[in-house]
Amino acid sequence: MTSPIRSTASGSARPPRWDAGRRAEPAPTPQPSPVDLTLDKVNLAAKLSLFSEHWSPKVVGELNGQQVRLAKLLGPFVWHQHEVEDELFLVLHGHLRMEFRDRTVDVNPGEFIIVPHGVEHRPVADQEVHVLLFEPATTLNTGDVREARTVERLERL
Repeated sequence: MTSPIRSTASGSARPPRWDAGRRAEPAPTPQPSPVDLTLDKVNLAAKLSLFSEHWSPKVVGELNGQQVRLAKLLGPFVWHQHEVEDELFLVLHGHLRMEFRDRTVDVNPGEFIIVPHGVEHRPVADQEVHVLLFEPATTLNTGDVREARTVERLERL
């Protein structure tokens, strides 16, 4: 016995079931965002060229309560810690030495280190270092220490 031959061409084309009765709906009208978002890329080298001071982070982006900051470092910083905030240091240029009370970690270009909250640390740059920092917007650059290099209000680039 042979199977009946079925024709694939049909005089009455029916839409697939998942599309049955579906109407074209107009695209939703875009609503203005309550926050002024910049939907563009950020050129880190261009932003770094806008300032020369050391140990004075600049805000270049924000997301989910976190800030993306750029900083130029030179010399030793102050020993400090952050009670509730972790910090990420991504080295873009130069060589960063992150000192902890019990050890030292060398961080080279293209590498990063995360300093957990509550850990006392001191960044040291024997030559100028450019870093990208990722940390909560509430993070004070000198943590639990107030001194001459404490930046209360960060500049936005």
